[in-house]
Amino acid sequence: MDKELKYIYDKVCEFAESALDGIDPEKTQVSFQLEKLKPVMITLSEELKIPVEDVFIKYMDAASEASVVNERKFQSTVGEMSKYGDPMQFEKF
Repeated sequence: MDKELKYIYDKVCEFAESALDGIDPEKTQVSFQLEKLKPVMITLSEELKIPVEDVFIKYMDAASEASVVNERKFQSTVGEMSKYGDPMQFEKF
């Protein structure tokens, strides 16, 4: 992730912690969530001198990259469970 993407991602995530506090993202419409994040995206747009739409696109790109990195970390920590067999299978005595 390049420097600008990381900056945008970090700023939006930081703002989202308070703006979306108590909101279940799976049960809340995306449009409502985006409306809550609009102030930070406008601020970043003015600061970086790019359109708000570009801030949103860059944030989504960064979030996708972060998701892949987190999934890789999770997989490397947990390992591939299938190579150890099904943990729910027990030997019958």
